[in-house]
Amino acid sequence: MLKIVGYPDRYSVAPGEEIAFKISLEEGETFEARLVRVVNGDCNPAGPGLKFPHVPTGIDGIHAGKPQRIDAGSYMIAEGLPAIAERTFTFLGFVWPTLPKRGEQVIAAQWDAETNAGFSIGIGDEGRLSLTIGDGAGGVETVRVDHPMLERQWYQLAVTFDPVSGEVTLDQRPLVPFAVIRDHGQFRGRVRLAVKPAAVAFHLAGRPEADGTTAHHFDGKVDGPILLTGLHTHADHDALLGGIAPREIRNALIAHWDFSREIESVQAVDVGPFRRHGRLMQMPARGMKGHNWTGEEHAWPNKPEHYGAVHFHHDDIYDAGWETSVALTIPEDLKSGAYALHARAGDSDETATRETYIPFFVRPPRDKAKRGKRPSVLVLAPTMSYLSYCNHAEHITARGAERQMGRLLTFGHADLYMYDHPEIGGSQYDTHADGSGVCYSSRLRPNLNFSPRYHSWLGGPGSALYQYNADTHLFDWLDHKGVDYDLITDEDLHEEGYDLLADYRVVITGTHPEYHSTAMWDGMKAWIDRGGRLMYMGGNGWYWRIGFHKTEPGVIEVRRAEDGIRTWAAEPGEYYQSFNGEFGGLWRRIGRAPNVMAGVGFIAQGFDVSTYYRRAPDADNPRAAFIFKDVPDEIIGDFGLVGGGAAGIELDCITPNLGGPPNMLRLASSDGHSGMMMLVNEEFGVVPPNLGGDQNERVHADLAFGETPSGGALFATSSIAWCGSLLHNNYDNNVSRITWNVLERFLDETPFA
Repeated sequence: MLKIVGYPDRYSVAPGEEIAFKISLEEGETFEARLVRVVNGDCNPAGPGLKFPHVPTGIDGIHAGKPQRIDAGSYMIAEGLPAIAERTFTFLGFVWPTLPKRGEQVIAAQWDAETNAGFSIGIGDEGRLSLTIGDGAGGVETVRVDHPMLERQWYQLAVTFDPVSGEVTLDQRPLVPFAVIRDHGQFRGRVRLAVKPAAVAFHLAGRPEADGTTAHHFDGKVDGPILLTGLHTHADHDALLGGIAPREIRNALIAHWDFSREIESVQAVDVGPFRRHGRLMQMPARGMKGHNWTGEEHAWPNKPEHYGAVHFHHDDIYDAGWETSVALTIPEDLKSGAYALHARAGDSDETATRETYIPFFVRPPRDKAKRGKRPSVLVLAPTMSYLSYCNHAEHITARGAERQMGRLLTFGHADLYMYDHPEIGGSQYDTHADGSGVCYSSRLRPNLNFSPRYHSWLGGPGSALYQYNADTHLFDWLDHKGVDYDLITDEDLHEEGYDLLADYRVVITGTHPEYHSTAMWDGMKAWIDRGGRLMYMGGNGWYWRIGFHKTEPGVIEVRRAEDGIRTWAAEPGEYYQSFNGEFGGLWRRIGRAPNVMAGVGFIAQGFDVSTYYRRAPDADNPRAAFIFKDVPDEIIGDFGLVGGGAAGIELDCITPNLGGPPNMLRLASSDGHSGMMMLVNEEFGVVPPNLGGDQNERVHADLAFGETPSGGALFATSSIAWCGSLLHNNYDNNVSRITWNVLERFLDETPFA
């Protein structure tokens, strides 16, 4: 098990800026820290070995530490409301519960946990609507309706309470009744306990605990929540939502939160007269279909009134909120590249890991005037892919993972920590406990598989590397070759676009640059169209469209819409991103297939073994002569640390009808794939009987090259496993030579014809 975990407050930092590290200790009260440069994070003894050269800084030494916990679960909080239970009140709203049998869940509350004062409306006892009141002296009383709610059905709620008489009415009315199903729950009666009103913040989908955390989270959607003084009914709720309520009802409003307003924000807008706006905490899902969605409009920006629901989850997480344990101001002369904080809290053994490497990247100075002369090469670290896969735990939670991998999967200490600590949040490949997909992912929390030394279940036999740690093979190769380069992250590209790329002749990608925002896509395409030389060193790039939140840093959104390799699918009508209103899903479905960017696009996926490339006729084209300098071999890359070959994990190929340049040369194509390397589902309509690489000739990677009209060029390896072969035989092999030949020519300022 991990005894020390942590995360940085950012993934990218410039010289002169401060980066803060948040660390939690499971044992002891101190840890030792130092800065290292990350050159190679692969533990495989068949490779060059781990390389973490120490960079002396002022943080070297011993620092105080402590356990730090995560208060996961989303909710709404609104300050400044009066003590509602001082007089008769009504709560009205719609709910769509997704885990009604999970236990006591709060829908709405004004509750003082230290004294048990106030009221709490929720569901419990198999999903029955309830009201709980507290007397402020530790006494509580709960009343419930007679029938439970069904899962994933809409209910209109009306809860009234008279604190003087103790009279209570509860009504949960299904919007869609079913024959012989009794889910219309009602209660009319009195509570014996005298309520103690609580002049504290009002909560939706959770309530505060005495220890300062928020608990009893509601799983499901909430739509149209309204608080009023006096006694009111469903009809009054409908009138308020329809804008036809008479004045006496409007004058009774305490608050009316309209979640269809400002969907791109975390503000819950109160459209009532007092503007008691709330704040949505831990990033519940917005842009969700409301109780009144009809299907006539699928884009929430076009009809936001049909998207007035927020989907809350007890396992939502945006910000772990940990205190800073150590901070570092980046020296002005520190070279751009990959770094990590090495934090150690004792010796590791088979039962416990007591050290961690917390990665981050040093980018060029933000101020162009301070950049001076920069290298010609820029490495783009695919940090949004790292973030999308943050704490990817399908191999722990999903059945059939070993069958898909074609081998037995082993769990390391990080995997066990993910299992024991679901509060750290899952990846965008995981689902919430209620079965809905995780559409948001934040870097303000530990990212256990974004780390050197991490062995991934998706990484194939051998080194078992994927994402960040696989990219350290590229860092090592560049270091060995003495290549001078700058490094930026996806987030940098999103924020600064083409201007950040403009001064570089060559951009080298990581092994899996899968996730891109519109700003990222536009910036890269503009650079290529103006003569940039792109070395695409992986596979399955430019695949999913993402959105960045406009006000909350470090969080991205994906909507897995309609097509593509998906472990979950967005609900119909929920394909548009809440962060920006853009249509989500595959870039290919938006008319911008990966081929438009890189000349190749995703064709196959398989995680058992990697194979090799076989030289193709285009390799003898004079245009490609520089690529095969000193490489006469027919077979390329029949070796490697990732699966045993250069062609594996995920593959791309040339597909002209998807918008790729018609002048792309197919230099080599992979061969010898097993039946586990399968055609991706966007490539067929009717399921073919020959999905696997042992039967389908379309299942292959294309090593590709093509010039652009502006004097630039594209080079694509079309395989995630390619970089795993660069280091073979002390860096002396045909994969390494081809890559070096391309880089050497791309650095030559002579325009391509």
